[in-house]
Amino acid sequence: MFIVALVVTLLVAGFIVFIGTRFLLAPRVALAGFGLPEGRFQPLAGAKGIRDITSGVMVLVVLAVAGTHALGWALVVAAITPVGDAILVARNGGSVSYALRVHGLTALFLVVAGLVLALV
Repeated sequence: MFIVALVVTLLVAGFIVFIGTRFLLAPRVALAGFGLPEGRFQPLAGAKGIRDITSGVMVLVVLAVAGTHALGWALVVAAITPVGDAILVARNGGSVSYALRVHGLTALFLVVAGLVLALV
């Protein structure tokens, strides 16, 4: 279970860097994937992209510097971000169902993987 959580966490770190890069290079596509309607949120795409890249790199740095125990607790704390994203999508014209499927499941994954890494 521990190895699975670690491998999946590393894959997700790479994926979140990809998502952040997509927000910088293709903001319209990225905003649609995030769950927000096109238009007024376009200026925030760059900030979201940089935040995602930072989040993905943070996972790798915490793992390299502090190990899996600290990484686990960092992932639990990082679950705050997708919870906030789900609220943002749901309150700003996006689908609540989509917000829960995408951002809610991301938060759940972070908590579960984080606890496995922190406590095992």
